Amino acid sequence: MSTLFFIVLPYVAIVLAVGVGAYRFYKHPYTYSSLSSQLLENRKLYWGSVPWHWGISFILLAHLGAALFPGVAQAILGNRMRLLILECTGIALAVLALVGLIILIARRMGHAALPRFVTSIMDGVLLALLLMQVASGLGVSLFNRWGGLWYLHTAVPWFWSLVRLQPDSASVANLPALVQFHFAVGFLIILVFPFTRLVHLIKFPLHYLWRPYQKVVWYRHD
Repeated sequence: MSTLFFIVLPYVAIVLAVGVGAYRFYKHPYTYSSLSSQLLENRKLYWGSVPWHWGISFILLAHLGAALFPGVAQAILGNRMRLLILECTGIALAVLALVGLIILIARRMGHAALPRFVTSIMDGVLLALLLMQVASGLGVSLFNRWGGLWYLHTAVPWFWSLVRLQPDSASVANLPALVQFHFAVGFLIILVFPFTRLVHLIKFPLHYLWRPYQKVVWYRHD
């Protein structure tokens, strides 16, 4: 099972994310949009989107930074007080992201919820996977303490073995089930990524830097 979830799944997810994502970008460029439902319901969107984006952004940066610069991360986490502070900060950010995500899901539920009508099946699958990912990550932080340290010696070597095309799941095969579940769901999110509106994250609006100004003319009946 470890081969399926920690070797096969990561490669399938990455190939699909790149291949399908590129196909959508060149064949259906107008689908690269967040399809905002702000006009349909704004208040819950604000209270859900802000904590979700702030919480998940810092969490992802922490994961990525530790994977790219493990030596620096080891030096930072080597101090007990810094480790404790960062652990508590990570838990707070996970709670913030989880609350925001629950609000974003709640605003799409119910027959009277307008955003529900612009939510596709794949959007629902993605939201469910994100909820499982954040909840399991929070569970790992609470029940498998000092994750910042053991992450450097388990997940990071596994990630780099995948990058070098020499996959080795030995460092993660014996981790607790909740941790393995968290890793697997992460790659499931990457797998469904190109089929959802989340693809807008990789389309940076750089053309706005040189695009001519738009002139907006109000038309009113007096």
